[in-house]
Amino acid sequence: MKVLVSGGAGFIGSHLCARLIRDGHSVLCVDNLLTGSERNIAALAGSDTFTFIRHDVVQPLEFEADAVFHLASPASPIGYWEHPFETIRVNTEGTMRLLEGARRVGARFLMASTSEAYGDPLVHPQPEDYHGNVNPVGPRACYDESKRLGETITAEFRRQYGLDTRIVRIFNTYGPQNQLNDGRMIPNFICAALANAPLTIHGTGQQTRSICYVDDLVDGLVRALFLPDTAGEVFNLGNPEEHTILEWAELIIRLCSSASTLAFEGRREDDPERRQPDISKARRILGWEPSVDPERGLVRTIEWFRAEQEHEQARLTLAGR
Repeated sequence: MKVLVSGGAGFIGSHLCARLIRDGHSVLCVDNLLTGSERNIAALAGSDTFTFIRHDVVQPLEFEADAVFHLASPASPIGYWEHPFETIRVNTEGTMRLLEGARRVGARFLMASTSEAYGDPLVHPQPEDYHGNVNPVGPRACYDESKRLGETITAEFRRQYGLDTRIVRIFNTYGPQNQLNDGRMIPNFICAALANAPLTIHGTGQQTRSICYVDDLVDGLVRALFLPDTAGEVFNLGNPEEHTILEWAELIIRLCSSASTLAFEGRREDDPERRQPDISKARRILGWEPSVDPERGLVRTIEWFRAEQEHEQARLTLAGR
């Protein structure tokens, strides 16, 4: 198939592009590089079945495709706090543009939404039919609410035009090609631990998170788009294994053989108290669940971060000469 991946030079998008090429598809990667990087897709550049276009999907784009994965958007707090209006526009106007294009060419469509659509949830674990507890004027709203509106737009294209759409709510995902300055829990903890610096805990650390290795997440995305009987559905994709932030911090310190300590700061506004996906629907319809144990996935991720830090240090050393 011809597959368009918006946000394809980002963390998850680049892994998805690589998977699609391995599966025999022809991939058009579209990214404006606001938070993505051409380094993430450098290994794919020599493939005859991979094409990269630097483009902002908020702007018109003519394309031919059989399928569209819409992943374009800043996704980390650092990214969407630095680019709030770009985040709002890509998740609303950009979603509309790509849906219109998919309708024109008859392509199936997947919108990558987020667990942030549930806000600071009052239901645990979170099922797809939970409507969330989101602060519409809070510091996360540019991301949370624009993703929620993107879901609304996607659902209306399904209702009004019968377009073959589905929505996936992605829970915390980690792995190689995470940005070093991503700003989320796992990259922050790994970078600090490798530097033997204190790991910063916002609040008491008793908040919980569930983390999913990127290869598992990508497998879920592929299943959600290509398997039959998925049109019109909403799926949670994430690892339901729930631990406190303190437990994740202590595990990473151990895996890094680090001398790091813990530093406590005030809790961030609207930071979720608990975050755990109910993936029973993905198990039932997609036959999907995570297969990479968090400790094994973290070891792989730490190795990649260590190599990236060494690469960055070498680059800075050369630049200083």
